[in-house]
Amino acid sequence: MTPPHGLFIVLEGIDGTGKSTQAKQLAQWFREQGREVIASREPTDGPWGTKIRATAATGRLSPEEELDYFLRDRREHVEQLIAPALAAGKVVILDRYYFSTMAYQGSRGVDPAEIRRLNEAFAPVPDVLFILDLEVETALTRIGGRGDTANEFEKQESLAKCREVFLTLAGEPFVHVIPSDEKPEAVQDRLRQLAAEFL
Repeated sequence: MTPPHGLFIVLEGIDGTGKSTQAKQLAQWFREQGREVIASREPTDGPWGTKIRATAATGRLSPEEELDYFLRDRREHVEQLIAPALAAGKVVILDRYYFSTMAYQGSRGVDPAEIRRLNEAFAPVPDVLFILDLEVETALTRIGGRGDTANEFEKQESLAKCREVFLTLAGEPFVHVIPSDEKPEAVQDRLRQLAAEFL
C-alpha cells in the first residue's frame, strides 16, 4: 500500500484579486471530488497572526519585526496544521503563504530571495501556486467597492511593488499566473481545470 500523499495548493496575489473567494470555492470543489480538505489562511488566527492583523489597522512594525512575526506564525502553521494534514493525505489549500511575505515585506526593502530562503528552510514548497493577477488600479477599485478602505498593506505604490515580486515567480514549474480580471466563475473554472490534473 502506497502512503497517502497530500496535495498542497496556495493562492496568492495582491489584495482585491479575489483570493479568499476562489480558495473557498476550490476547497468546496475538492470536497465534491471526495477529497478531505483543510482550508486555511495566513496570517493565521494564532497568537502571532493575530498580532500581525492588528498592525494592519494600527500601523506597521519595522520590516525586520514584521518578518519575524510572519516567520513565527508560519512555523506554527506548518508544524500544527500543514505538515500533519499533508502527511495524512489531505488536500491543503492556503489563502496566502510565504510568497506574500516575499512580496509585501520585499516591497519594504527586504530582499525577497532572502525571505524565500528563510521560509523554505522549514516550510514545504506547494505542489501548485496560483497567482491571481490584476492591475493595481482595478484591485484598489475592488477593495473600495466592497466597502473597505485600503489599509497599511494596500497602498497603491506598495501594491505595485508587490505585484512585481509575485510576477517574478512566473515561469517556475509549479506556478500558474491566472488573470483575475475575468468573471469569478471563469477564474474558478481555470483553477479547477489545472487542479484536476492532480486528482
